[in-house]
Amino acid sequence: MAMGLTTFALPAEAEVLSLKFENDLLTTGEDGHYTNGVELVWTFEPERTHWSQGFTRALPNALIEQADSVSYHFAHQMYTPNDIDQEALIENDRPYAGLMYGGVNFHDIDRYDSARRATHLNLDIGLVGPATEAEELQKSVHKLTGSDDPQGWDNQLRNEPIINLGLRRQWMNERSLAGLDFEHGPNLVGALGNLYTYAGAGYGLRWGSSLDDSYGIPAIAPSQGGRLYFTSRPGFDWFFFANLEGRFMAYNLLLDGNSFKTSHSVDRKEWVGDIQLGVAVTWDGWQLTYSGVARTKEFSEQNSADEFGSLVLSHAF
Repeated sequence: MAMGLTTFALPAEAEVLSLKFENDLLTTGEDGHYTNGVELVWTFEPERTHWSQGFTRALPNALIEQADSVSYHFAHQMYTPNDIDQEALIENDRPYAGLMYGGVNFHDIDRYDSARRATHLNLDIGLVGPATEAEELQKSVHKLTGSDDPQGWDNQLRNEPIINLGLRRQWMNERSLAGLDFEHGPNLVGALGNLYTYAGAGYGLRWGSSLDDSYGIPAIAPSQGGRLYFTSRPGFDWFFFANLEGRFMAYNLLLDGNSFKTSHSVDRKEWVGDIQLGVAVTWDGWQLTYSGVARTKEFSEQNSADEFGSLVLSHAF
């Protein structure tokens, strides 16, 4: 029997504002490598006359068919070696780097009889380098918290504009497990640009209550474009999620160093894998999501795998 296909749309006038915080202190208590990230995301359902509708219809269907919802986002991230007390260049550890970017995500979600397919297309434009004020921000936070003053920012990557295109496509088969909603399925990811260029695949699952009121698993850098949306309703809901993803990293500016200037760099590993586990709780118009990530070594000189966490607080209007 052929499966029916319908479009998954937000309720009329639905808007969700999300604040994402990523930090290694949320898992290991250490401060190094991907040391901090903050992102603000606004998701909404566009009108038929919104510019995003014409833009996505002009693109090949292999990328995306339409924009059921759109997200605008702004993010700031900082990366350091593990030993921030050393002023001299640490050649066998990753470069200091500040990253700041903004962009737009287009989300196309289709529902079948017992499955859903989501496509997330995102465009990011930003900057790497001292102009991101990452050095000043980290020093101010460490002074406020009484932490060690980072000494090596003179060795950070130089100013360089970045532009990156990313695509994530995920399929979820819906079932019931132990009286709760359960969905699982594969995903494909890819990125092209002078920040990241990679291709990858993974497999994810979610298990909990009222999964129809939200979709997907929060994306963790370098992956972008996850749809931070949920339906506001009275009461309490929750779900557990897990995702396993592997990527072939053809280029990573934050490890390979500046494109047109001499800078610190390390020997990037081509194959990188993530294991992500987390839980989301929803009450009334609020949702709080926590996830922990374990990542294999990203460069040859790296002593051990990295762990970091992510917190996302969202409010539906």
